[in-house]
Amino acid sequence: MGDDARTTSHAQPELLRVENLTKAFSGVEVLKNLTAGIRHGEILGVIGENGAGKSTFMKIISGVYAPSQGRLLLDGKPVRIATPIVAQNLGIAMIPQEFNLIDSLRVYENIFLGRELRRGGLLDRRGMIARARQLFETLATNVPADTLVADLSVAQKQMVEIAKAMSQASRVLIMDEPSTVLSRSEIDALFGVMRDFTAKGGAVFFVSHKLGEVREICDRVLILRDGDLISLDPIAALDEHEMARRMVGRDLNEAFPPKNVTDAATPILSVRALTVPGSVAGVSFDLRPGEILGIAGLMGAGRTEVGETLMGLRKAHAGQILIEGKPAHIQNPRDAMAAGIAYMSEDRQGRGLLLQYDTVINVTLASLKQYTRFFIERRKCRERAEYYVNIFNIRVPALSENLEHLSGGNQQKVYLAKWLDTGPRILILDEPTRGVDVGARQEIYGFIHELVNSGLACILISSELEEILGLSSRVLVMREGGVVGELSGANLCEEEIMYYATGLKRQEFPTPA
Repeated sequence: MGDDARTTSHAQPELLRVENLTKAFSGVEVLKNLTAGIRHGEILGVIGENGAGKSTFMKIISGVYAPSQGRLLLDGKPVRIATPIVAQNLGIAMIPQEFNLIDSLRVYENIFLGRELRRGGLLDRRGMIARARQLFETLATNVPADTLVADLSVAQKQMVEIAKAMSQASRVLIMDEPSTVLSRSEIDALFGVMRDFTAKGGAVFFVSHKLGEVREICDRVLILRDGDLISLDPIAALDEHEMARRMVGRDLNEAFPPKNVTDAATPILSVRALTVPGSVAGVSFDLRPGEILGIAGLMGAGRTEVGETLMGLRKAHAGQILIEGKPAHIQNPRDAMAAGIAYMSEDRQGRGLLLQYDTVINVTLASLKQYTRFFIERRKCRERAEYYVNIFNIRVPALSENLEHLSGGNQQKVYLAKWLDTGPRILILDEPTRGVDVGARQEIYGFIHELVNSGLACILISSELEEILGLSSRVLVMREGGVVGELSGANLCEEEIMYYATGLKRQEFPTPA
């Protein structure tokens, strides 16, 4: 956003304001006497560590939660936003971090759910499909409007959520981590939509852990820590380092731990010509104990599909998987777990955790057999959950608290604990820091480093090139379902990854300044 646009938004009156906003769960205040406002024509960044109160703040504004105390004002007038429907009628739309889509409905049905277009009293299916296609065209993405949501990738689901919010007659848009799984071109298109929206007088709350994007798109930035307002400043007043320091209350050390070096000669996992029609094409590689092997590539390259096939979530039609040189016949997740494989899906809400249940249930869910004799030994389950809460610094008011009330970063730590409790030898991490703040991200990197140092073998699938480069000793680059390059040592750099991922010739890449 240009300086002129930022200056103009500062002169506008407030569209929405909160005063002394407080919210408590189980007697623990997660948001404390917050007073702040957003102006017409403004993009307001909202940042903080996981558990700082960001999502709670947004859910109160959007009618998901009722505040414990405080009030909200719209155009200077007090309003009570009791439900999301009330928020929608007031012109407030939210793009949630965790998807709120119905897998059994088609894309256009999700976008217009409860607001269906009609013609002559009948549902206007063609009109809704056409309007959905227009929205996706504006967002520079190709999501089929007439397909089931269940058949979409995580990135495509994110675009459906964005399109759903943009289809409403909104004055205030709340975007909670909207760009986490999007490509750079999709992010650029999204930012263009946000600028057009605010140019017409709308306001956008932009919640993100990507501080570079906050600097790029926002006019001001609001920083929360432990439920308290730390600062609210023009974006030009803060660089990324200062934003991070205020978020965590301390200076951050180097983001990535030292890379793991393995001297193991024998692979623990060997994959030979693995093939799944339409998604994985003849993939081969080796993985050694104590190694982090990165898998990079653009959206749709087949990275996630490889992980899902190794975990038995997809059926391989050809190829071979060997564990310590012996064929492993993996038909389902039970077979994969028996072979010592664990897989953290990129979709922790849909495939990883039971958010309506507590930490104890989630941590021991995949390993419940070891806590069961003639009945479930609940005391041992609780002790194990307490162990992971302590070593992973999981911030939870009580072990009985449902995971839906935890921040994204704390949910991710519970998810990691769930799979570690199965005692895996091979850990596949798919977007392990999606929706995780800078402080919790460092913690997770440290955990991965310690696990690999202890002899665990790790496959890291990530759309964050910095993460891939910072953690991996080797990187496989995928394109159109196949491995097109393997990088290590001096060749392991962003330019080389993108060269293989896009298929462009080297001379087509701009020369670094």
